[in-house]
Amino acid sequence: MALSESQIPDTAQHYLECGIDDCEKNCLFYCNPCHQPMCEQCRDEHQKSPETKNHEVVPYRERNCQLPVEKCRDHPTRNIDILCDECNVPLCSKCSTMPVHKGHSFTDLETIYTEKSAACREEIQNIQAYFIPTSKDLQSEIKIDATVLKTIMNGIRSFIGDEAKFLKTMVDEVTSDNIEQVYKLEGSLTEMLQGQDKTYQDYLFYLEDLLKKFHGYLSSTQLKNNPIIFPLTELLKIQPIPETTKPVFPEFTAGLYSKEDVAKLLGRITVPVTKPEKRKIKSMEAASTQLKLIQKQGKQVEEKSEVKQTLSLSSFVTKVREYKVPGVHELRHVSLNKSGRLWISDGSGDLVQTDPQGNQLQKIRNSGGVYGYHTFTQDGDLIYTNQYNKVINRITLDNTITEFIKTRDWEPISIYSSHINGDILVGMIQEGKGKVTRYNKTGKEIQNIQRDTKGQELYTYPSYITENINGDVCTSDYITHVVVVVNKSGKHRFSYTGQGRMFNPRGLCTDLLGHILVCDYSSGTVDLLNQNGQFLCLLLTQQQGIEEPYSVCLDNENHLIVGQKHNNTATVYKYLQ
Repeated sequence: MALSESQIPDTAQHYLECGIDDCEKNCLFYCNPCHQPMCEQCRDEHQKSPETKNHEVVPYRERNCQLPVEKCRDHPTRNIDILCDECNVPLCSKCSTMPVHKGHSFTDLETIYTEKSAACREEIQNIQAYFIPTSKDLQSEIKIDATVLKTIMNGIRSFIGDEAKFLKTMVDEVTSDNIEQVYKLEGSLTEMLQGQDKTYQDYLFYLEDLLKKFHGYLSSTQLKNNPIIFPLTELLKIQPIPETTKPVFPEFTAGLYSKEDVAKLLGRITVPVTKPEKRKIKSMEAASTQLKLIQKQGKQVEEKSEVKQTLSLSSFVTKVREYKVPGVHELRHVSLNKSGRLWISDGSGDLVQTDPQGNQLQKIRNSGGVYGYHTFTQDGDLIYTNQYNKVINRITLDNTITEFIKTRDWEPISIYSSHINGDILVGMIQEGKGKVTRYNKTGKEIQNIQRDTKGQELYTYPSYITENINGDVCTSDYITHVVVVVNKSGKHRFSYTGQGRMFNPRGLCTDLLGHILVCDYSSGTVDLLNQNGQFLCLLLTQQQGIEEPYSVCLDNENHLIVGQKHNNTATVYKYLQ
C-alpha cells in the first residue's frame, strides 16, 4: 500500500536529486555549512575544493536542519543564529557583543535546532508507529466488547421475556387447577346436601303417612278393630328425626407475595463482584522491533487493518495448532473454562484435566459417563454426571469433589451450564424416553422439557446439550439421529437431520453469532447452522483432516477446538474474523 506524503517520516531517505549545478544524480550526502544536498561524486569534488574542503559533509540523514531565516530586530541586516545560554534568547552575532550579554556563553542556534528537530522527528515516529496503532487496537477491542455486550444484553432481554412467559404459563396452570378444585368441592358438597335433603323429604313422607293413620283412628266409628282401644305403645313409637351434618365450607387463603417475591421467581440481573480487568497496552519495548524497521527502511510500516465492529465468518478455515492429550485415547467431550483449563473425557470413563499445552494435571475415573457429561459453571467449578448412580457431582477449584444434585429415577447423560444466568441443563433418560431438566445454579429443579405441543416425545437419548445466545436449548440425540432445538420455554423450534444419507450427530456448541456447530460422526464433517436451523456450510470436512469428529467447543479467542474418536489429538481452528 502506497504511503501518503503525511505518512512518510521526516527521517526517511527520499529520492532526492543532487543540488550542485545541473547534476541530477541521487542525493546521498549533505554539506551542513552550505546546506546543500549532493551526490557522491559532487561530495568528492566539494571536499577537494580549497574553499570548501573543511566543510562538514555528512550522510543526508545526519544533516543539520537549516534554520528558518529570521532577521534580528535590532540589526536588520543580520540573521538570528545564536542562543544566549544565560538569557535563553535567540540573537544575531552582533547582539552578542552588546553590554547586556557581556560575559555570557552562546550556542549555535542551528545545532540546537537540529537536535530538537531530531527529537521531534523521533516523537513523530513513536506516535505514528506505536501510540496511534496501539490506541486503535484498544479502540477496536472496545468495539468488539460493545458488540459482545449487545449480544449478551439481547440474550438477557430474551431470557427475561421467556421467564415472564414461563411464569405466566405456570400461573395460568395453577389458577386452572384451583378453579377445577373449586368445582370438585362444590360438586361434592352439593351431592351431600342433596342427599340430606332427600333424607328429610323421605322422613316428611313418613310423618304424613303417620298423621293419616292417627286421624283415621280418631275418626273411626268402629271400636272392634280400632287400634286406639288397644295399647298404643307400639303405635306411638315415632321414628326419630334423622341427624345430618352441616357442611364445612372451603375457604380461599390468598397468596402472600410481594414484588420482591415475584422478582425472585423471575430472576435478577447481577454484575459479578470482581475488579474490572485493565486492558493490556502493548509496551514500547514490544514495538521496538517494528520501530527499528521503520527507521531502517525510511518509511512507516502499514498500520494494522481496522478490526470489524462485529465478528463474521472467515472466507476459509485455518488450522491454528494441535496438541495431544495424555491420559485419554479419544476425545469424546471437551469442557473449557475462562482461564483456559480443559477437562477432556473419552469412551472408557476417563476424565482428564489438562493445561492449554496438553499437559495432564489431574485424572478421574468416572464409569458413569460417555458423552457430553461435564461442563464448567459460572463460578469455574466443573460439574459432571454419573449416569448409573443418578447423581451430578461438583469439582471445586481446590479439587474437592462433592455430590451436587440427585436425579432420582432418571439417568443423567449430558449437561451444560448457561453462560448467561447459570442455569444447569441436564439431558436424562428413563425406560426408552428422554427429557431435558433445567436446574438453577443452586441445584433446584425449575423446568422439565419432554414433549412438543402435540404431546409427541422430543427426545430419546439426548447425548449432548448446549445453549444458544437467544436461550434456545440445543441437543443431539444419539438414537434418533437428530438435533432438536427448543426455546427457553421448552417449545419446539426446529430439528436438523443433516445433509447426507446418514446423520449421526455428536458434540455441538454455539458461538457469539448464534451459529450452531454440530459434529456429524458418519460423514466426518462439522456442520454450521444459523440460529434458526438453516444450513450454512460444511465448516470442516475430511479435506481438513477430519475423520470422526465427536466433540466441539470454543476457546477464549473464538477458535474452534475439535476432538475426534480415533485419536487423542485436539485440533484448534480459526473460522471467525
